[in-house]
Amino acid sequence: MIYLKLFYEFAKIGLFSVGGGLATLPFLKSLGTDTGWFTPADLANMLAVSESTPGAIGVNMATYVGFRVASIPGAVCATLGLITPCVAVILIVAHMLKRFQQNRFVKNAFYALRPASTGLIASAGMGVAAIAILTLDKFSQTGNLLDVVDWRALVLAAALFFAMRKIKWHPVVFIGISAVIGVLFHFGS
Repeated sequence: MIYLKLFYEFAKIGLFSVGGGLATLPFLKSLGTDTGWFTPADLANMLAVSESTPGAIGVNMATYVGFRVASIPGAVCATLGLITPCVAVILIVAHMLKRFQQNRFVKNAFYALRPASTGLIASAGMGVAAIAILTLDKFSQTGNLLDVVDWRALVLAAALFFAMRKIKWHPVVFIGISAVIGVLFHFGS
């Protein structure tokens, strides 16, 4: 039964997450909350692993969650669930687009999908930033306003943001640098 649930939940995500892998994050956050399969902190870790490994982020995330929930068969079910609607929709759209690509309604529909996918990706980015930078649990314990933000994480994020704009290294280099900094300065503890 868990395999069908994994397939079904990821099929819904695959059908409605327009805009690529990062657009799956709001759906995954909701899935974690609804099922208890993973926490928001687990989601941030899954995102880091998914971005660091080859392949599409959404597929990597589905595989990761499926594996955590039900081992290898779960990974297969979640991954197939995510990609099945995408493949079906692509086949249908490709067939229909040949016939209707000059239709103004079709053009308008595709144009309207751009802000929708931008909003989903922005929501995912803000959610990940909140998980990485905000420490509300620490603030609730201490009551100190300075404990709302993990200042080390904020400084690292700002430094990487500006460094990536100036230095044209591959993103993997920045991921590696961040990992080393996290180990050296005991991030997460």
